[in-house]
Amino acid sequence: MRESVSHTSREILTIEDLVKRYDEKTVLNHISFSVREGQVLVIIGPSGCGKSTLLRSINGLEPIQGGRICLDGREISHDAKNLPELRQKIGMVFQNYELFPHLNILNNIILAPMKVQKRNRDEVIQEAMSLLKRVGLEDRAKDFPRQLSGGQKQRIAIVRALCMRPEVMLFDEVTAALDPEMVREVLDVLLALARQGRTMLIVTHEMSFARAVADRVLFLDGGKIVEQGPPDDFFDNPQTERAKKFLNTFTFESVRAK
Repeated sequence: MRESVSHTSREILTIEDLVKRYDEKTVLNHISFSVREGQVLVIIGPSGCGKSTLLRSINGLEPIQGGRICLDGREISHDAKNLPELRQKIGMVFQNYELFPHLNILNNIILAPMKVQKRNRDEVIQEAMSLLKRVGLEDRAKDFPRQLSGGQKQRIAIVRALCMRPEVMLFDEVTAALDPEMVREVLDVLLALARQGRTMLIVTHEMSFARAVADRVLFLDGGKIVEQGPPDDFFDNPQTERAKKFLNTFTFESVRAK
């Protein structure tokens, strides 16, 4: 486990009594929690428990049927007029990269900062190249997505999100579509972001990584928070039978931050 964020840091994201339904099916059932600035919250749970829906709701991609989602005290609503502005403060990286195949890597990264944020092209290029260097892909700026491996594409997707200068980063199973040998290179980037003090919510099935990167673990099942706490407490001494059963399905390997 990395050194935890200070308890004196401000709450940047608050979820209050969140309810999300698809027709008659309740996917998120009165979810409440908060995230402090610089904190890494890892969300785990069985498939279909609502993890990805939670991230999509936070980013305003899904309308909700109850409760409130607030970023810096400003409510995020699917139909709010200020939703595009608030979305700029929340970076989201999906499983499948979502890179534009007809644009080279650099243009994939700089498009949104220039078009949405109206930032200077030279400034954005400089920032993009700096971020590419940080993830070891500075030499691939002129390549196209088809020329990259899955792990490289996912690192580019992370850089693209970072270039928007978000206050909070959401990662939805970013290693799920990768071959095993490519998983480590993406997890290393997330570990580095955690060390830099980035505020992040990470959905993952990589339990050893979750333990290494998290300040707090939130365990979902059936659309409810079953258990949450510091990673060492959760993984070494889970308090609920459901969490114990879930963890028993995994074989843990050590995750070492490089």
